[in-house]
Amino acid sequence: MTSKPNIYVLEHGDGTLRTLDWLSWRTVANSAAYLQPYIQPEMSILDVGCGPGSISVDMGRHVPKGRVVGMDSSPDLISEGRAFATQQGVTNVEFQVGDIHALDFPDNTFDIVHAHQVLQHVADPIQGLREMKRVTKPGGIIAVREGTDISYYPELSGLGASWSLFATMARLKGGNPYAGKKIHVWAREVGFERSSVTCSASAWCFSAPEEREYWGVSMTTMMSGFGPKAVELGLISQQDLKDYEESWKDWIKSEDGWFSLYHGEMLCRKDS
Repeated sequence: MTSKPNIYVLEHGDGTLRTLDWLSWRTVANSAAYLQPYIQPEMSILDVGCGPGSISVDMGRHVPKGRVVGMDSSPDLISEGRAFATQQGVTNVEFQVGDIHALDFPDNTFDIVHAHQVLQHVADPIQGLREMKRVTKPGGIIAVREGTDISYYPELSGLGASWSLFATMARLKGGNPYAGKKIHVWAREVGFERSSVTCSASAWCFSAPEEREYWGVSMTTMMSGFGPKAVELGLISQQDLKDYEESWKDWIKSEDGWFSLYHGEMLCRKDS
């Protein structure tokens, strides 16, 4: 099968994501709590689109008698995952480069196949989900969590505008922003009965001073990655970009500031 591209507004290789450890703070508790009750110590887990591996490594702690494979299309992030596992002393996790559209595993290999904020970034999310199903054992679980929407205070115009711009850039590259609203529909398209799909929702919320600092600086750093291209395309002006950055800085300073990112989640049980 011909490999299909992953669709990212920011390329991992440009350094902007890694500068602030944008992905490395994620854990099972804050990003896969909906799945956690189903994880058993002896299970085998595939973490698709694992990024720098923080969820994969944490999953390794949850399966001390099992194993975890973290897979990502970026060799740089796979290297980071391996280094992080070594740093954390977790030895039952391995990492490899791969393509979600054509997973390099036999049928019926894993007890759980997990993807966090991945399907929104791939060229063919339905094919990706079909591959996730293929490599899951009968009776096993496919777990997916994707963003759906945002809410924030104070209602500074630059916050909503910058988030909308990010979504626009994602669509222009062929991505699926807010994919969490329809992942259960995609599951039906790959053959899951509705009774085999359990939907839920949860959110990240950034409110404490250190959380606002982390999230606000992360957002301005992201804009430094995709903003110039948006200006080049005529979607915004250079002044707009500066105004967006100032809005985020004002939000960080606001004692009443909070920002929530909502996620759609689903657990799909593969027929035995």
